[in-house]
Amino acid sequence: MAKNELAVVGTSPLAKELAELAHEKGFAVNVHDSARGISSTVSAIIDVEAGNEEAKKTTLRKLDADFSRLPFVLSSCLGFSTSRIASWTSRPERVVGFATFFPLKEKKVIELSSGLKTEEKALSEAEAFYRALGKEPIRVKDTPGLVFPRILSMIINEAARSLDEDVAQAEEIDVGMRLGTNYPRGPLRWADQVGLDEVLTVLEGLQRETGEDRYRPAPLLKKMVLAGWLGEKSGKGFYSYK
Repeated sequence: MAKNELAVVGTSPLAKELAELAHEKGFAVNVHDSARGISSTVSAIIDVEAGNEEAKKTTLRKLDADFSRLPFVLSSCLGFSTSRIASWTSRPERVVGFATFFPLKEKKVIELSSGLKTEEKALSEAEAFYRALGKEPIRVKDTPGLVFPRILSMIINEAARSLDEDVAQAEEIDVGMRLGTNYPRGPLRWADQVGLDEVLTVLEGLQRETGEDRYRPAPLLKKMVLAGWLGEKSGKGFYSYK
């Protein structure tokens, strides 16, 4: 794929990180809070909005109307299936979902999913785009959160329940999991790095689309997000950050 001009739409830390990564690989990149003001010359667009359904619908519909020439539109499917996201557009055949957690730079793979109407050409071009960013794409079944975000969110959810039920303190839970399983970091510290709102988005998306109670978010996790305690990016989560 030609290394041209990229627009990243969203306000999460992932937006800035994707822009930095693309810039390092030779792309001209601009980050936008919304779908307005994007140059008509862009060759690719990534929507990183995760959990706000109305904001995501507005973004996708604006991109669909203004950039009909683009062969694909990449959209975060942390909280919604790709088929659901694509249904908000008039060209569902070119919508490709992706799911990852911040930080992305340390990860070698990127997970992609196609909706029921996504065409092979769009998916192949999206794969080529991510290879140009130095990531190896893998194809995953269409579901909110895909693989890594889904499984990590479930682990974090159980850790939050354990903390809320006074099974152990946050530090003890993290040390137990890190040393007992060789995880790179404990689940609660990991949640703070990812962003508690992103974790909650995955769990709520899975519960909504499957109807299964096993994805029900821990009450403590929901309360912390409502309080704005989102982790490192807000200065407080399961730990405090100065």
